[in-house]
Amino acid sequence: MQNNPDNLSQQENIRLIFDIIHRAAFHHVMWFAEVSEHLGKEKALEILGKVYKQTTAIQTKRLSKTFGIEMNDELPSNLINLPVEKLNELRESLAINWLANDGVWFQAVEFSIGMDNAKHCNDSCWAKFSPFEAWSIKQFLELPEFPGLEGLKQSLRFRLYAFINTQSVVDEMTDSFIFRMNDCRVQSARKRKGLPDYPCKSAGMIEFPEFAKAIDSRIKTACVCCPPDVHPNTHFCAWRFYL
Repeated sequence: MQNNPDNLSQQENIRLIFDIIHRAAFHHVMWFAEVSEHLGKEKALEILGKVYKQTTAIQTKRLSKTFGIEMNDELPSNLINLPVEKLNELRESLAINWLANDGVWFQAVEFSIGMDNAKHCNDSCWAKFSPFEAWSIKQFLELPEFPGLEGLKQSLRFRLYAFINTQSVVDEMTDSFIFRMNDCRVQSARKRKGLPDYPCKSAGMIEFPEFAKAIDSRIKTACVCCPPDVHPNTHFCAWRFYL
C-alpha cells in the first residue's frame, strides 16, 4: 500500500473511496447521536429533517457534477431515466444490503462474546432504529402528527423489510388490524437449511410497538405470535395494532 494517496493503484483508490463513504456516513450518525444527547431526541429529529434535505441536495449535486450527470428536478437524470423495474431492483438490493449488514453485525458480536450479548445488542439497536425508520417514513409520506391506523398501514408498506419480505394486513374492526409477516427472508433461509425458527420475539416486542408509536403515539401493539411461539404455515409472525 502506498503512503501517498496520489500514488495509489486503481484498486486501492477504489477501496479508499468506499472507506471515505463509510467514514462520512458514520460521522453523520455521530452528529445525530451527539445532538440527541445534548438536546433530546425530538429536537435532534427536527434538526435532522433540515440537515437531511440540505446535505442530500449538496451531495447529489456534487456527485452528479463529478460523474458528468445532468440534474433534473434536483435528481440525477440517469436515475430518472431508468426503467421502473430497474429502480425497484435497486431499491430491493439496498434493502437486502441493509439486512445483510444487520446479520453481519449480529454474527460478529455472537462469535465474539456469545449469543445472549448479540441478542441484547440487537434488541437495543431496534429500540433506536425502529422509531427512526418510522420518523423517516413519516417525513417521506408527509403524514400528519396523528395519521391513525391508516397511516400506520401505509407506513408499514415503506419499511425496509417490506421491500424484501412478503406481508399482509387483515382488518378486524374500525379501530384495529392485524399485520402478518407471511414470508420472512431470515426465517425462510433458516427453514431451507433445516434450522429452527430464530427466536425474534424479544426484538419484535421492541421493534413493532416502537414503530407504531412513532407513527402515531395513540396506537398500541399486541403480539399475536412470533418465534419461538408456534405459528401457522401462512405466516411467521403476526401483530395486532389498535387505538
